[in-house]
Amino acid sequence: MALDVGYRLRAVVTENLNLKLLSLGFALLLYSLVHGSQEAQKSLLLSVVAMTPNDAANRELVTPIPPQIRVTVRGPRATLDDLHADDVGSVQLDLRSGNETRKTFDPATIPVPPGLVVEQIDPPSIDLTWEDRISRDVPVEVGIVGTPASGFVVKGVPVADPAMVRLRGARSEAIVVQHARADAFDVTGLTAGKYTRQLAIDRPVTSSGSALSRLSYDASSVSATVEIGREVTERLFSRMPVALLGHANAKAQPAEVDVRLTCPTEVVRALRPEQIVPRVQAAGAADHGSEALPVELTIDACAVHMTPSTVIARW
Repeated sequence: MALDVGYRLRAVVTENLNLKLLSLGFALLLYSLVHGSQEAQKSLLLSVVAMTPNDAANRELVTPIPPQIRVTVRGPRATLDDLHADDVGSVQLDLRSGNETRKTFDPATIPVPPGLVVEQIDPPSIDLTWEDRISRDVPVEVGIVGTPASGFVVKGVPVADPAMVRLRGARSEAIVVQHARADAFDVTGLTAGKYTRQLAIDRPVTSSGSALSRLSYDASSVSATVEIGREVTERLFSRMPVALLGHANAKAQPAEVDVRLTCPTEVVRALRPEQIVPRVQAAGAADHGSEALPVELTIDACAVHMTPSTVIARW
């Protein structure tokens, strides 16, 4: 009995096998034709390329252009299945007049393959805002980072060459830029001397620090110079007696002066009051007389300032 059932099943499968395979092929072909001819939709993200006015027009577009738009295409499913954004290409916006306030995306300008229809564009249009483009000079600002070697300091502020750069862009943005900021000058470990480096200029920013990508400078870098000197300290020596030389009985009026020294820190800390001796040289040959003479004092590596700087010598 089991053999009889198996024989019948085998006969069902193998009987007229070629005809059955042909029928299956026709069925698959018919399904493919019917399925492929059905209408369907597909969305594509297409890049947007804007053609803006040339430099001579002095017009600046301040409205951001969307980098992509979404295009919905309708047509046979078989065609849509093989359709990609690269097959359509980018969407070009002709804004060279510099005056249009609205631009509408025209479905007829989207180059889709034959048999397909552009059904929707998102966004369908964009509003445009234009401004005059201006140029103005702004000062270059160079900051300092790091710390010089021990006992040395930065003297003054960094000097930029050129000191000014030309800024160009939309009026509303260009007028708020106060300076062009260059990369910071790193003084880590530097000793006495002048140092010059080429520093890149950062993108233009507003006073609040936000970047303005539509603005540009006429230079991408500047040459910056920094001077490093020894660290100095001031110290005041009050009412130091004046030594009057040249006459044994000569006297100075006033007899004391204040001495202010500006020296390297390690030098001024080591000085003792007895080393500070202001002097006046009275060179007159007469037995009696008086003369206004400068007070002199020299201390190695120090700048000396005296108050008063002259005294009356009497002999």
